[in-house]
Order: sequence, then C-alpha cells, then structure tokens
Amino acid sequence: MKKLLSLVIIVVGIVADQNFKNWIVANIQLGDTEKIWPNVLSLTYIKNDGAAWSSFSGQQWFFLILTPIVLVVALWFLWKKMAQNWYFIGLTLIIAGALGNFIDRIRQGFVVDMFQTEFINFPIFNIADILLSVGFVLLFIAILIDKETK
Repeated sequence: MKKLLSLVIIVVGIVADQNFKNWIVANIQLGDTEKIWPNVLSLTYIKNDGAAWSSFSGQQWFFLILTPIVLVVALWFLWKKMAQNWYFIGLTLIIAGALGNFIDRIRQGFVVDMFQTEFINFPIFNIADILLSVGFVLLFIAILIDKETK
C-alpha cells in the first residue's frame, strides 16, 4: 500500500510542478513579475540553468549526471526504509522534486522558476524545489530520530 501511495505522491507532485511551470510560461513574459501578495510573494518567470543562487550556472552536464544518481540512491533508501514514515515521506518528496526539475533539464536545458519572496533575499524557486526542500528537512528529521532510538 505504501508503494502505491509513494507513486501517487510522486505523480501528483510532478504533474503539479509541470502544469504550473507550463502555466507560468504561457501567462507571464520571461523576466516579468506579477504580485501575488504585496511585499511577501510574487511570480517571476525566469529560466534557471543552474541551482539556487545561480550556483553551477550553465553546468547542465552536472545535473544530468547527478540527478539519476540521487534518484537511484533515494529509491534504494525508500525501499529499505519504507516502514519508517519520516523516511518514507521525505524520500518520496525528494524523488518527486528531483524528477520535476530533471524533466525540465532534459526537455529544455533549464528549469522554469517562478516563486519570488519579497521579504527576504532568496532565490526564485518552483514547486519541485519546494518538494525537494521539504523532503530533505523530513529526511534530516528521520536521521535524527534514528540516532536517538539507537
């Protein structure tokens, strides 16, 4: 049952990410900003050929090699740790987020980013990035819980 739930979460995450990216491309001009919540959140369409804060900009080969490795490792750990909920949820979200951005890199050579925080200097990000970030936080919590129980 958990395998099916994991698959559903991954598919829903990818579909939400890809559909919202497609909506952004169709409705906001590259570089333009639409205010969603003044002084808090805007939608700004950018093409990101790197990672957060433009690190590894223009290094698509790096992500095209790293992402499948991360996916294989995450799938292996998911298989081994499926019974532990923190690992299960964290790894499932990491897989969904990694696949969402990987699809962009394969199809377009860049990732579509759109969420811009206005109250803090933070990189513009997308739904896949949110899935990855939440997944890594949950994975970190799982590791801490594991260490406490041993």
